[in-house]
Amino acid sequence: MLRTLTIRDFVIVDAIELEFANGFSVFTGETGAGKSILIDALQLALGGRGDASMVREGAAKADITAEFALTPAATEWLEQHEFGIEEGGALLRRVIDNAGRSKAYINGISATAAQLRELGDMLVDIHGQHAHQSLLKSDAQRALLDNQIAVRDPAAAADMQEVSATYKTWRALVRQREEFENDARNVLLERERLEWQVGELDKLAPKAGEWTEITNEHSRLSHAASLLEGAQEALLAISEADQPILSQLSSLNAKLGKLVDVDSGLQPVLDCMEPARIQLQEAVYALNNYIDKVELDPARLREVDARMEALHGAARRYHVTPEELHEEHATLAARLRQLADASDMDGLRKQEEKAKAAYMTAAARLSKRRAQAAVELGKGVTSAMQELSMTGGSFAVALNAGEPGVHGVEQVEFLVAGHAGVAPRPLAKVASGGELARISLAIAVITAHATTTPTLIFDEVDTGIGGGVAEVVGRLLKRLGQQRQVLCVTHLPQVASQANQHFQVAKGTTGEGRTVSRIDVLDNRSRVEEVARMLGGIEITETTRKHARELLAS
Repeated sequence: MLRTLTIRDFVIVDAIELEFANGFSVFTGETGAGKSILIDALQLALGGRGDASMVREGAAKADITAEFALTPAATEWLEQHEFGIEEGGALLRRVIDNAGRSKAYINGISATAAQLRELGDMLVDIHGQHAHQSLLKSDAQRALLDNQIAVRDPAAAADMQEVSATYKTWRALVRQREEFENDARNVLLERERLEWQVGELDKLAPKAGEWTEITNEHSRLSHAASLLEGAQEALLAISEADQPILSQLSSLNAKLGKLVDVDSGLQPVLDCMEPARIQLQEAVYALNNYIDKVELDPARLREVDARMEALHGAARRYHVTPEELHEEHATLAARLRQLADASDMDGLRKQEEKAKAAYMTAAARLSKRRAQAAVELGKGVTSAMQELSMTGGSFAVALNAGEPGVHGVEQVEFLVAGHAGVAPRPLAKVASGGELARISLAIAVITAHATTTPTLIFDEVDTGIGGGVAEVVGRLLKRLGQQRQVLCVTHLPQVASQANQHFQVAKGTTGEGRTVSRIDVLDNRSRVEEVARMLGGIEITETTRKHARELLAS
């Protein structure tokens, strides 16, 4: 649930900090006082779109922080994304400066707006004041029904994803087949070109790393004579000349060894020269091994020359470096295999049929789930309609056969009958403004029962409702507040009187002449005055106060 909401320098809000309780809470106030600004601020903290116009005039930045108690799903999400947990809760913060730049934080750690939205979807469900208008659109109706399915059965979400994925795979194969049929000649020419190129490279068979190896070998072979001569000369000087260096050094070491007995000050010199003698001896062994391995092989040199020329020539024709020739060979071969598969019309049609069958199987499972959920939603909304003074009316969800699509094989359509004995007809054609608002509210209440989201917000969804129906709406929302935290922006006294917690939003002027919005939590006496204002307008009489007390008492 939402624990606190702190707003600073947002639109006409200077600084407000609100604490929320369980149950049903309402926000009331004069038109333009800033009731819906609170919802806008909360939506911003939940990752909504923001811009510089949201910063209060004269302020450097707007800063909104919302603190929530956590659900198990939200706790798991925080742990997975390494945001930590603040005393069993979550702090969602959003800052927008007067240049329009935005920063987001979760538990004090920098986050993205998308991460705020992802976490926020687990914590809050907002029903906007224009929600009933979206119900007239087929996509919105389908999305609402599918959300009901997913909430009741998490496995259903996997079915919906499978329907979408298999449809995209199927349609991709359909396009591939159609493209081949329409452009078969070009595909054939491309295939012939690739066959020649891959055949040439198959014969050449370039290997990964071969160019480096062969250039090193070529360097050794082409310089073999000079390498052998240089190694033999070094060996002669060190150990095989008339007066080899190694013998001279050994003789000097022997003489110094005797002199050290006379004067130990020569010991450091001897210590330096003895390792030099050992190193020279190691060099003799290494030179002998090297001379044994170095070969003068003109035939191998010619082979290496020819291989280098072949690799270099092929690399030039394919516009790559010799080092990249092996990778180019693999790329061309893969492309040839693709075209070979694509040009196999029988094989392509079989793939297409297989993909279609997989899609239809997944779509059938989803259709079955939708049929069951449609019946349940129809019964629930019909029952709620009776409470909302639409006695005898009924609501149904029709699943009309349609063209296969990314969301399945049927079109979801909401049907309503306003009176008993009348056949249900599409919602968009039969519902008046008031009826549509009531039906929308009934749907919102019924679907809210199924959701696991702990906080539900209704932003003037009671527009177009009045009289006794408004009192029923208030009771419905209060009943819902026994299961969830419910926040409602309303202009109806019958709804406001049912709340467990009542906030009054008012607009005032500071000493500097700035317009600001303030919010007060009302006690019992103040609630009577506010409900009386909602009932009677500007001038509050004792009669309206009496009526307000009766509403609150009931």
